[in-house]
Amino acid sequence: MIGKFSFWPEQASSVALEVDLLYIFIIVVTVATSLAVYTAAAIFIVKYKRRSEDEIPEQIEGNLPLEIIWSLIPLGIVLVMFVWGIVVFYDLSRTPSDALSFNVVGKQWMWKIQHPTGKREINELHVPLGQSVKLTITSEDVLHSFFIPAFRTKMDAVPGRYTTSWFKATKTGEFHIFCAEYCGTKHSHMIGRVVVLDPAHYEQWLKTGSTTAAVTNETPEVAGARLFMEQRCNTCHVTNGLMAPLLAGVFGSQVTLQGGATVTADENYLRESIVTPQAKIVNGYQPNMPTFQGQITEESIMQLIAYIKSLSKAGAGAHGAAATAPVVSTSEAQAAPLEERQPSPPTEHIVPPVDEHSAPADQHEHAAPSDPSAAATENQPAPTDHTAPAADEHH
Repeated sequence: MIGKFSFWPEQASSVALEVDLLYIFIIVVTVATSLAVYTAAAIFIVKYKRRSEDEIPEQIEGNLPLEIIWSLIPLGIVLVMFVWGIVVFYDLSRTPSDALSFNVVGKQWMWKIQHPTGKREINELHVPLGQSVKLTITSEDVLHSFFIPAFRTKMDAVPGRYTTSWFKATKTGEFHIFCAEYCGTKHSHMIGRVVVLDPAHYEQWLKTGSTTAAVTNETPEVAGARLFMEQRCNTCHVTNGLMAPLLAGVFGSQVTLQGGATVTADENYLRESIVTPQAKIVNGYQPNMPTFQGQITEESIMQLIAYIKSLSKAGAGAHGAAATAPVVSTSEAQAAPLEERQPSPPTEHIVPPVDEHSAPADQHEHAAPSDPSAAATENQPAPTDHTAPAADEHH
């Protein structure tokens, strides 16, 4: 935990032990093999040292059984490492279906995090004990890496794409968050903490905190619905499907593009369709949609994606349900109790960027998530001066 030093990081997640056992096995095998090789080399150097100029060493033609043994044993050891590594990698890559979805946005030099309920934090992440947590991670500027040593999880935050990681905390307490990728002059200041609470205290914590900003506790779906209207996406996508594809049921489906190619409509595809709509044109539609690159933030993009995913859930049985999908207003979102708001899918950052470049080195302390004024500053809505119809031919 924070404040304690240990040569081996504390194990505080469900996958920490299996990761440690794999590393210990690799280290032991490596050390044992190295010692055996160095010891044999030293013995052979002394024992078979040439003792006179006329000495002719005995010629050894080969020993097939010995050669087979020293080939098969290393092969077996390496195969054990390979299979074991696949099992651990599979466990780290497969997020449980009941996981809570959090969004993480890296930016020089802070971590901005949003909960499924819409609650936001800076350089802190509060999670419930014993509950699987999925992190959808991206970056607003340069390459970062979200690293929680006690949980044995580390995932790159890559500009322009989404990566995912998950964990299930097994201990309450506070644990370090680091950026594990050099990201600029204040890289060492890009730190934070995970606070693991028992479920009852976590629910209580969700009900407290800043509510001063109008959109502070909007769920990603609600914020995405608001942006969908503000950016006039409904002009083309919530009609009869003639100008742009209807969005209900599109997430997770196979989309046919011009030329006959198909692509899976995942989070990265939806993001590309919003930012660079001309990259992939849906078959049967014209490239009419304008780009939103530079007009909305990464958090806003993830809000829109969360809304589109919610349409897919609502319209699973009716592909045209986007035309009647409800758009929840900001006032309705504020009126709804937190405990009644549904967890969002894994794309839900709605925190527009602040000017962190002029912030002091300890800015992560001054912008603590529990500070209402900091939350209000961080949560100013993105510019909404884009008025062109969003004929998204990609969805």
